[in-house]
Amino acid sequence: MTSELFSPLSLRSGQVLRNRTAKAAMEENMAADGQLPGRQLLGLYRRWAEGGAGLLITGNVMVHAEALTGPAGVVLDEAAPLEPFVEWAKAGKAGGGAIWMQINHPGRQIGSDMPGVVWGPSAVGVDLGRHSSRFGRPVAMTAGQIEETVTRYAVTARRAEQAGFDGVEVHAAHGYLLSQFLSPLVNKRTDQWGGSLENRARMLLDVVRAVRAAVSPSSAVAVKLNSADFQRGGFDADDARQVIEMLAPLGVDLVELSGGSYESPAMSGRAADARTQAREAYFLDLAKDLVGTSPLPLMLTGGITRRETAERVLDSGVAIVGMGTALAVTPDLPERWRTGREADRQLRPVTWSDKALAAAASMAQVRHQMRRIARGSRPTPGTHPAVALLAERRKQRRALRRYRTWLSTGRRAA
Repeated sequence: MTSELFSPLSLRSGQVLRNRTAKAAMEENMAADGQLPGRQLLGLYRRWAEGGAGLLITGNVMVHAEALTGPAGVVLDEAAPLEPFVEWAKAGKAGGGAIWMQINHPGRQIGSDMPGVVWGPSAVGVDLGRHSSRFGRPVAMTAGQIEETVTRYAVTARRAEQAGFDGVEVHAAHGYLLSQFLSPLVNKRTDQWGGSLENRARMLLDVVRAVRAAVSPSSAVAVKLNSADFQRGGFDADDARQVIEMLAPLGVDLVELSGGSYESPAMSGRAADARTQAREAYFLDLAKDLVGTSPLPLMLTGGITRRETAERVLDSGVAIVGMGTALAVTPDLPERWRTGREADRQLRPVTWSDKALAAAASMAQVRHQMRRIARGSRPTPGTHPAVALLAERRKQRRALRRYRTWLSTGRRAA
């Protein structure tokens, strides 16, 4: 179905995406002063906007100023000035496509050197073996904190629409807070948020209801969900099927399928599960299982770099092809496909045996490319992962000092 890749897609909200290619969220960690989008992010998104994708989804924007996935994370809450976000939305729409803001709370996946709070459904820390100390020890959230967090998602969604974003994507994958609530390995609660899948999905469903109510009917609302988290006894494909059915009546436009967490980084193509070992379309086998029963359009992300693979994904019944790393190396890849060309370079593979370190190095490589694109330079996909990781850590240390200062100014309440 060669032509389907560049055919429009109409969503429930009435929004029409111009084609079936999307830039999936990648955590840029490129916030300017005040945890706001600045010149770097605007440059990066203008370049992507000109690259032919029908949809750009931002890297995760934090709903809680005291809970960031990294010290250079962008925060959009009630106190953030809106103008930088207006400029970001304009940059993302410069090429005629749509831009959605991914909104997120990291929960327990927060570095141990970060100020602020480390929350989770239960006091179960991230287990990375000898690297476990890199993350803070979480405390179980109170009912009040859960309700306040639901409200934070709605506030961020409302303000994203005011800034000109065409929609939001609620991040409930990759081991972040909403994914933690869904996981029986992390969520050990015995109250209304724990136990059965229905209870574990309660916070996600409440967030989606609150977000849908906070934005206009024409604004898109999507959810990013793990097709599985690739841990024995964890959230699996059957759980994903049921959660998608629960989301269907809530006005959701699209569910993006990914997989894994920091403990099992399948989203880097490094899960233990044999079904993700294919070099491209890591989660396609699982997606095929879900497409047949899903009442909602699905987007699949994970390792897609060639048009042939993208078309195979669409042929399986998936509605949108999401790409991350491929667009950090070749920002105009959708336009290339449209004109019969392919990417001419690939990111240097990370073959380290330490999977936690390898996942961190892979993310550092991607960010290195994004920074180059942001300043108008060509990507250098051959950069050694160790070089990228060391440079990333230096940048993170500087960003952490800025974030600590910003957070301690007293202008934000706990």
